[in-house]
Amino acid sequence: MEQQTNAPPEARAIAVFLRNSSLVPVRNGILGGTRYPYFHGTRAVAALLSPSYAKLASKAKLPLPVPQDEEDAERILHGILPFAFFLRVERGEQVGQQKKKEGGMTERLRELKVVQQQMFKKEMHYAFFFEGSQLRVQLMGLGMVVILLAAVMFPLWPPIMRLGVWYLSIGALGIIALFFAVAIIRLILWGATAVFGRGWWLFPNLFADVGFVDSFIPVWDWDVPAPPKKVKKAKSRPQIEGGEGSSKAPAALKAAAGKGELGVSSKAGSGTSTPAKGNGTVSEVAAAPAAKVKRESDRLGDLD
Repeated sequence: MEQQTNAPPEARAIAVFLRNSSLVPVRNGILGGTRYPYFHGTRAVAALLSPSYAKLASKAKLPLPVPQDEEDAERILHGILPFAFFLRVERGEQVGQQKKKEGGMTERLRELKVVQQQMFKKEMHYAFFFEGSQLRVQLMGLGMVVILLAAVMFPLWPPIMRLGVWYLSIGALGIIALFFAVAIIRLILWGATAVFGRGWWLFPNLFADVGFVDSFIPVWDWDVPAPPKKVKKAKSRPQIEGGEGSSKAPAALKAAAGKGELGVSSKAGSGTSTPAKGNGTVSEVAAAPAAKVKRESDRLGDLD
């Protein structure tokens, strides 16, 4: 930006200090489709009041303003706003998320909007619009170029260096093979012990999202079974008395039949049965056809 080009050295030095200082943690937001880091004003005020900034101001070739309290720090930071090293922004709704490098956690990406009225207050948010010192990036780029040139010129290396690289490659392959062997052995041990109830893990954190040393701590541990899932009991439907599938009506009929209190009469030509007005029991009704058949057989015998 043109404002940054015309900025005085003091303002640039303070902006670079804030951009590279660990005292001013930043988050990423989306402004116009581009990702920008933003910070809270309280962090910037605390950074200018920290001993690290006082040490920088004492060793700087240019005289840097040293604040005495929070109001002085806000006044100094307000004077840097016209040079657009950072501007006041407002946070909007969440538009995405990204994974942090430290700890593998995710952070929310929120929409940012530049506010027209620029002022510095510690309770507001501000977005950086410059990358700070590029020395580290330049050194990393130079290192990549040197590594690529060295790899291309491998046939011109001295024999002793090529032999050393060969040994290093064999050692790297051995480490990879050992890693796969440990993974297979730990799986076999777990399967052999899981048959008897609980599995036994060798290096349980080997594939966990932790550091290299923590992957081998502890050396062994028992497999912790997952807690059982709670199954919701289905509510039983209330049974309607006398309806289909109801067991109360047959039970009542059996009870009445056992007491001898059920009377049944059958209408001629009808397949339905209705309660009789008499006091005959179920056994009497069932015995009536048999008695009638016996009387008919006796009558036929008399005719013969």
